[in-house]
Amino acid sequence: MNRLMRSFLLPYKKLLVAVFAFQFVAVAATMTLPTLNAMLIDHGILKGNTNYILKIGVVMLVLSFVQAVFGISATWFGSRAGMGFGRDIRDRLFHTVTGFSTREVDSFGAPSLIIRITNDVQQVQTLVVMLCTSFISAPITIVIGVYLAVREDGPLSLILVASIPVLLLSIGTIVIRVIPQYRDMQERIDKMSQVLREQIVGMRVVRAFVREPLETQRFDEANQRLTRTATLTSRYMSSMFPTVMLVLNVSSAAAVWVAANRIGAGQMQIGALIAFLTYLVQILMAVMMATFVAVMWPRASVCAERINEVLDTDSSIITSPTPVTELSGKGTLEFRNVGFCYPGAEIPVLSNVSFTTRPGQTTAIIGSTGSGKTTLVNLVARLIDSTEGSILIDDVDVRDLEPETLWKRVSVVPQRPYLFSGTIRSNLLFADPNASENDLWKALEIAQAADFVNAMTDKLDSPISQGGTNVSGGQRQRLAIARSLVRNPGIYVFDDSFSALDLATDARLRAALAPITSDAALIIVAQRVSTIKHADQILVLDDGECVGIGTHHELLANCPTYAEIVESQMTAEEAA
Repeated sequence: MNRLMRSFLLPYKKLLVAVFAFQFVAVAATMTLPTLNAMLIDHGILKGNTNYILKIGVVMLVLSFVQAVFGISATWFGSRAGMGFGRDIRDRLFHTVTGFSTREVDSFGAPSLIIRITNDVQQVQTLVVMLCTSFISAPITIVIGVYLAVREDGPLSLILVASIPVLLLSIGTIVIRVIPQYRDMQERIDKMSQVLREQIVGMRVVRAFVREPLETQRFDEANQRLTRTATLTSRYMSSMFPTVMLVLNVSSAAAVWVAANRIGAGQMQIGALIAFLTYLVQILMAVMMATFVAVMWPRASVCAERINEVLDTDSSIITSPTPVTELSGKGTLEFRNVGFCYPGAEIPVLSNVSFTTRPGQTTAIIGSTGSGKTTLVNLVARLIDSTEGSILIDDVDVRDLEPETLWKRVSVVPQRPYLFSGTIRSNLLFADPNASENDLWKALEIAQAADFVNAMTDKLDSPISQGGTNVSGGQRQRLAIARSLVRNPGIYVFDDSFSALDLATDARLRAALAPITSDAALIIVAQRVSTIKHADQILVLDDGECVGIGTHHELLANCPTYAEIVESQMTAEEAA
């Protein structure tokens, strides 16, 4: 927590100095008012001195105005520092997370990362705002209040010696009990968010298998665990204010009882008692505010640890200290003995994969489920780094390339195409913000998407919901392909991107792609042999190993694994 605050509050040190100065003046003005009130009662009201009453009254009005102006100013500067603090952390977290590779995202989990960027930052930000607006004034109020209370009546001030330690001990006990509950609460929120996200995303699967009762029970269990933890925490917290009020009321009663005897004996005036009671209330309320912030500290501290955990995690995708920013060739892709193994896995996903794809060539990748096809695609885009061998573009290792240079050269259409909420136009411009409308329509025509876009009411400005759920799977794939074409890169990678298309649309799309990709390297991952049989070379993967590479006819003759795949999909006449 301290490290996080030092790192992100440093730019706001001038604001914090201003907050302290304004709070000091505001508290000094506030604490002076009870003394003036005592003087007004003892020397003005009780003696009927009108001029004295007017004089002290004007001074009190001026001090009230000063207290209001400086108090508002302190709150404004404190809130500005606290909100800026939260904004900076969210910004840093967002850029850190977007720099993660697939490995780090999977390690934390998407729901947990979302909670850390939103809820956890909110908790820390709330604490900082409270520190800047309330906590700073508490010690000032306590110090000035104790001094003025002792000055009013020394013997009566001994009540503070008993009440303040009792209050601190009572609230400290509550804080100690609350700390572990806050830690559990954040973990419960993470778990419930994870369950809820899985159920919303997998709604169709849940309904298809009639698992609503089971999923309802699963959510209910996560919800009940969070409720029990939150309820227990609230019970501890709810006892704080009654405890403060009990100590305050007992202390006030004791002060009145002791002061009554002293006033009767002529050792104390009525105004001094009223001033002392005011100081007593202000001192104990300041102690309460300080302890209230102290109660917020444990939860914010837990959240800060979770935030630091993300910020301290380095991406496994490391940019070279002297990256290559320009490539001389048109886009030659080469795999040299590439292998990849996930952390903790006993068997590698890919082993000793080697091939070369030059501009104008099409390399197809086929294999059974789990053979490593998508992992290979992720390696090309450097979403993950190979654990063995090297991947080169125009004879430059992708590890030595500046990420922006790599991503401009490679365009990937993933296995599950994702569209962002907005319009068709905004999704296509995601690839190239400077693309013209003619470029967008040309990409749509090649992707065989122009017909259904034209049929929509607003055409390019037709709305797209998050994930593209308001269009069919085939339309979503074609829009994703069109978005890839807008970029016009040197290397196209299609990861099973034609699976939702019928054979006729598939054939038309591949025929339209041919002239556009004649100067680009083309990587196609597919399950259907009909999609790839005309490729310049076909790479056959089996359990992460390359068991064959060549043309369709060469593999039919020399690769049993490929022959089995063809036999399962095509008749002998179609295969020939």
